Amino acid sequence: MKLHSTETKQYQTVTAYDEDGVELNAIRFTNSLLVLPESEPVPWPVERFEALTTEHFAQIDATAPDVVILGTGERQRFVHPRLTTALTARRIGVECMDNQAACRTYNILMAEGRKVALALIIAPQA
Repeated sequence: MKLHSTETKQYQTVTAYDEDGVELNAIRFTNSLLVLPESEPVPWPVERFEALTTEHFAQIDATAPDVVILGTGERQRFVHPRLTTALTARRIGVECMDNQAACRTYNILMAEGRKVALALIIAPQA
């Protein structure tokens, strides 16, 4: 799906997404990644939802977001609370949703000026 542009060109904005990847500012990515509004996206070494560990969430925590939007793939899934304990202790919310909803929600929060982290799980294609 292609998304409409807004006045957020200086930020990392989701400009398109599909089941195989995501575009940020019209640059395509087909691997899991962490996205914050004001910095370049970074690879996130998660190949599937079941592989999530506390270390993956520690990588998110190091970016000091106010809220985390976790894209869990093609369908919405929920992480075990023990994986997000460090984030929860610092009062950082973690919202789980499918990747399409995560991309839309990230764009809205980013456009509002929130310090949001988008963590997308994009499974490698066989």
